[in-house]
Amino acid sequence: MQLRSTGTRLALAVTAVLAVTAVGAGTLATAPTAFAATAAPAEQADALAVFPEGSQLGGVGTTGFLSYSFAADTTRNLLWTPYDGGAAVALQAPKGWATGAGDVVVLGDASWSADFRSITLRNMATPAAPGVDIDLGALNATYVAVLSPTSVLAQVMNEVGQAELHVVTKDGAATTSRKITGLPGNATDYFGSPAKNGTVLVGYETGPAEKRTGGRALVDVAAGTVTATYASPESGFGYGGLNFSDSHVTWFGYEAGVGDSITSVDRTTGAEKKTVLGSHLDEWYSALVGEWLVYGNSETPAKAVSLTTGETRDLGVTSSGAASSADGGAVLEGSRAADGSGLFRVVAGADGSPTVTKVAETGEPPVTVQPLEIQQVHVPDTAELDKTGGKVTLGWTLSRADAYLDVTLTHIATGKEFTKRVTAPASGTLFSFDWDGVIGGVDAPNGKYGVEAEATLLDGTGEPAYQGWFTNVVRAANPHDYSDNGSSDVLARDASGVLWRDDLRDRPVDGKFLTAQRVKIGTGWNTYKQIESVGNIGGAATGDLIAVDGSGVQWSYLGKGDGTFAARRQVGTGWQIYNKITGGSDLDGDGRSDLVATDSAGVLWFYKGTGDYAKPYAARVKVGGGWQVYNQLTAVGNIAGTAAGDLVARDTSGVLWLYQGNGRGGFDARVRIGGGWGAFSQLVGAGDLDNDGRPDLIAYGAGGTYVYRSTGAVAAPFGRQTTSLYAGEGSTFNNVL
Repeated sequence: MQLRSTGTRLALAVTAVLAVTAVGAGTLATAPTAFAATAAPAEQADALAVFPEGSQLGGVGTTGFLSYSFAADTTRNLLWTPYDGGAAVALQAPKGWATGAGDVVVLGDASWSADFRSITLRNMATPAAPGVDIDLGALNATYVAVLSPTSVLAQVMNEVGQAELHVVTKDGAATTSRKITGLPGNATDYFGSPAKNGTVLVGYETGPAEKRTGGRALVDVAAGTVTATYASPESGFGYGGLNFSDSHVTWFGYEAGVGDSITSVDRTTGAEKKTVLGSHLDEWYSALVGEWLVYGNSETPAKAVSLTTGETRDLGVTSSGAASSADGGAVLEGSRAADGSGLFRVVAGADGSPTVTKVAETGEPPVTVQPLEIQQVHVPDTAELDKTGGKVTLGWTLSRADAYLDVTLTHIATGKEFTKRVTAPASGTLFSFDWDGVIGGVDAPNGKYGVEAEATLLDGTGEPAYQGWFTNVVRAANPHDYSDNGSSDVLARDASGVLWRDDLRDRPVDGKFLTAQRVKIGTGWNTYKQIESVGNIGGAATGDLIAVDGSGVQWSYLGKGDGTFAARRQVGTGWQIYNKITGGSDLDGDGRSDLVATDSAGVLWFYKGTGDYAKPYAARVKVGGGWQVYNQLTAVGNIAGTAAGDLVARDTSGVLWLYQGNGRGGFDARVRIGGGWGAFSQLVGAGDLDNDGRPDLIAYGAGGTYVYRSTGAVAAPFGRQTTSLYAGEGSTFNNVL
């Protein structure tokens, strides 16, 4: 096959890809290894993880922590560092992020997590795994909390404008949404705590419009229902501070004249208490560890107070912030007199009391920059463009967002190419675009395509990542399509005998049928008295031509499927007796196109299609007389939904009549369509121009050319629309087909 210089790589890559398609088309069986974590030397096996100098704590998991800093251009630099001393992993810079559900990092498209509508979930317990992209916007939803590496809690606005809480899960290419029950019907402004053991604490606003108040609820995610609720004077939306343990639930609150506080409820007794932290301007932090509330600020050493007994303990750490983890512990960012600055983990000891362990030193960590890789391919094996509005979505999930992707589609049979540069998405690492099935302004041919994708980092460093794939472009057969691209082709002969082919666009654009390309087929066609497009007479998908010369010899021109025709073949004689010939419509319902002709006496004759290109028509059968009143016959296909193909006939007064096929080679009684059709010199049954499943008509004349779309209604079978076809050329052609 003819491909560009990367053709060898395409062949190799596709071979590898096809070997894994048993797991599902378009998805790699396993993600390529993104990187190998640098092992710590044996003598440093007990070394602590390194918290980056000048960074801030962005969240914690069970096996590592997230930190962030700002570059000179204010871009956030995100690092995930494992506690085991392994190298930190650099993540792409999102507009915002969240953590939870163990070691899941949520990368979002907004600076505030409650506004996330497009997210990527990265499971940093296995950082080489591809991210999971979830489009919450498609569900009219926003982010609330992360539940697992593939699911989140989201606020979904239903069809009547009410907020609902849903579990949204991405499984392969499918996204599902499941409603949580047991919450007030008028609740809004949901926000959530880190999920623990299948449970999450959510806050919300509820109550009548004139007296809104707050609420809290523990949600059993698997059961999809609320297990306990708590009242709150305000929603707390925007402050967060939700947390829970086996013994208590807590949330943050603010009251003028009092300052910041934590409300706690004993889950066994229901006893509620308020722990005042201090002035809101002092920037307090808090976390819950078992029954102990851990709190402080950069000026006040961290303390832990028992929510059961009221006992207070000094934790010996001066900290500027804290973060809770899904395993019930908390991490403080700060320093301790005994061992300096870093991160300190607070957990409940064997007796339930808080214990503090240093888990990270402040310093410059070794960083593993994730190499650029194409981790998933989202290219369908078959693109059925008639079923998708003429478009197909092509996508590739990369390991990083700071890249661009060059895509090339190559038609294997002809070498025609389409190229596209895809830039980074607003969030996530799914690089995708909708291909409209067009190459060089013309509808692309059907058939097999090589699909190549090459990703390159924006800074030009490293090796590009490459992936090859195959897809098949498929459209319904169109008997008036000579270039096998789904769109109708209209042929026209000019006064000098040159035959031209105009390729129309497969669908109207802004309500107008546009031409895409004009190609010269050849000269010498003025030797024929009549040329007719007759559909498929030889068994191939492409339409064919019949031409009758001045001696009455009938010739066939079989379409080759590339817009050209094979050498002519004599298929009959004696056709000089006919003054009108039309074909391309299946008049007897056998699936083959037939032909009719009228002689000088006005008799209409039916020629049944045989399917044999050497002898395309059976012996003629008389249909009936009186057809001399017509000066134009056009086989238009089945436009009225009856048993077989139809004819339209124009009389000498310019009135157009519809003859519906009866499925036996004959016709039902004629139906008057309307007058004024004498303005046109040619009426052409042009196939299905707009992909609505019904064939259409083109009318050509000195006053303009129009498309008449089939309506399916017998009494008014056509609706007129404009076209750019033959604009200003109404007198140029003497035979249009």
